[in-house]
Amino acid sequence: QVQLVESGGGLVQAGGSLRLSCAASGRPLSTYAMGWFRQAPGKEREFVAVISLTGTNTYYTSSVKGRFTISRDNAKNTVYLQMNSLKPEDTALYYCAASGNAKGPLYTYEYDYWGQGTQVTVSS
Repeated sequence: QVQLVESGGGLVQAGGSLRLSCAASGRPLSTYAMGWFRQAPGKEREFVAVISLTGTNTYYTSSVKGRFTISRDNAKNTVYLQMNSLKPEDTALYYCAASGNAKGPLYTYEYDYWGQGTQVTVSS
């Protein structure tokens, strides 16, 4: 079992930055590809970014490419999402998730463990 706890969300003005963290316990995070997802009110949960086991490979949804950066520190069992140039449409509940699929999947059903989420609100 892996327990994931997100933190770092909050209220920020458009153009601002936030850094989300996802701390894991229970098992070494180094055995999982890690993803970030988000869910806005009334919408389905959507993929944001994914990082491979060692951090060598990353992939982003097009709407955040160039603004968000996913990274990981396996020694600290933590994954991060640096979010810059935030827009009101980035407002959502952000989740981190762990997948045993080393390729770094893009779909929610391919993830084994989920955190409870951290709220990000971007005001215009």
